[in-house]
Amino acid sequence: MSGTGARKGGLVAVLALLGATLFWAGNYVVGAAAVESIDPLDLVLLRWLIALPLLVLLARRTERPVWRETLGAWRWLVSLSLTGLLGYPLLVYVALQHTSALSAALINAANPALIVLVATVVLRERLTPLVLTGVLVALAGAVVVLSRGDIGAVLSTGFGPGEVAMLAAIVCWTAYTVIGRAGQGLLRVPPVTALAVQAAITVAVLTPVSLANGGPTLPATAEAVGSVLFIAVFPSVLAYVLWSRALVGLPAGSAGVFLNLITVFVAVFTLLVGEPYSTAQLVGGLIVIVGVVATNVRTGRRDPLKVS
Repeated sequence: MSGTGARKGGLVAVLALLGATLFWAGNYVVGAAAVESIDPLDLVLLRWLIALPLLVLLARRTERPVWRETLGAWRWLVSLSLTGLLGYPLLVYVALQHTSALSAALINAANPALIVLVATVVLRERLTPLVLTGVLVALAGAVVVLSRGDIGAVLSTGFGPGEVAMLAAIVCWTAYTVIGRAGQGLLRVPPVTALAVQAAITVAVLTPVSLANGGPTLPATAEAVGSVLFIAVFPSVLAYVLWSRALVGLPAGSAGVFLNLITVFVAVFTLLVGEPYSTAQLVGGLIVIVGVVATNVRTGRRDPLKVS
């Protein structure tokens, strides 16, 4: 590829990354508004129910999957669905009922560092002193955010329900990422196809649960409908497409650093709309981002795909 072509491809990749992280950040902001009127479980169901046909059409157009062969990896896909498409967003939306979008995003920012730590133990990935330092720094920043700057108070009263839910959410996403990495070398399923099947499994699992509880809570206002449609289309479909497009022009290690922009975008929105924030959130968030960047300084590192 010529120098001009490479630069153009790199620019397209950067723009794609900016779009993907902006959409994933939007899930926190829009999700916080949506859970005011929609039950978190129903929001997850509606999200993937709407996204499913879009993902199937996209997979057929771009990857032309052999569905029978894809379903041969059903155990792997079920594990991914339950941890990443069901458990993670459900816990995020539960957290957003009890804490701000900014606090949730700041806690979530420590997720890549936790993934590096778990992948080292489970997948035996190499952990250098610099990466270990970055992991510890990121986790320390998360503690600052979780404790709201008062660690002593947390030791006596514990974390709030929103913080506990977000901790459980990043555990789910860590499991999702480690399971995904473990199966990538053996089960070669195209990414959009894999996501479409996971969405179908999530819908199949949640539908009877929702019906047993009287059916899903449908959005009752135009604003709620818009929130659900945004979540179903932008963070659930388009962000994945943009992320995959970006990896064509940039190595995964370089792309992974952009994931920190999710928290930055949420913080910017918080400032723009005048929502309250604390010094502990700002300081803890900066510490988290510094730590996560340190875990990704090696070009070409395999980084976890981050969704919301």
